[in-house]
Amino acid sequence: MHPAEQPRVESEAMSDFDRVMRVGGHTPAARAGHGGRINLDPDNVKNGLGQLVLTLVKLLHELLERQAIKRIGAGSLSDDEIERLGVTLMKQAQEIETLRIEFGLKEEDLNIDLGPLGKLL
Repeated sequence: MHPAEQPRVESEAMSDFDRVMRVGGHTPAARAGHGGRINLDPDNVKNGLGQLVLTLVKLLHELLERQAIKRIGAGSLSDDEIERLGVTLMKQAQEIETLRIEFGLKEEDLNIDLGPLGKLL
């Protein structure tokens, strides 16, 4: 695929989706574990789903952290609320880390490559 032939993300044609998903002529399942994409290997569905779910949870966690920082900066939280929020976010981060290790995923495995859109996180 030439750079000028970059498929549109919103394309309705399945062939465009196929071109986006193929990198170097290989499908994600054939590249399992390479290139930062989700592992879609049918023999390893548990880890593929774990990777997807943990990626989404980590994304939401990061969004919550950013929102918390904004609220703290704006002065809209009391000291007790800031303390509870900090403890909650730390516990959440620890749980995400525990699950990542349980699924045998590396930190970079949670930063999914979205093809022409770039990395997720």
